[in-house]
Amino acid sequence: MSFARALSPAIREIRILCCQKGAASEGTRQFISSQYPVLKQHNPDLPILIREAQGTPARVFARFERGVEKHVEVDNLSSSDVASKISQLLSLS
Repeated sequence: MSFARALSPAIREIRILCCQKGAASEGTRQFISSQYPVLKQHNPDLPILIREAQGTPARVFARFERGVEKHVEVDNLSSSDVASKISQLLSLS
């Protein structure tokens, strides 16, 4: 997915959790460094939270309107696979 577009207004928040040093989170860290600026540029009012903690499995949460929250596991995935999983998650709105 190209993140160079505005996301649905039904998406209220995106949270990305990963380990700052673990190999299983490498693809998630690469996704953050390459795609976060573009995603934020096109969605300046959308809270995109990045939480790094030692030993945390890589996961992405999306909160939609009416408090509905969904998540995907992105541990041990490449940056492009992480983007694909996030794209699927965000299309649930």
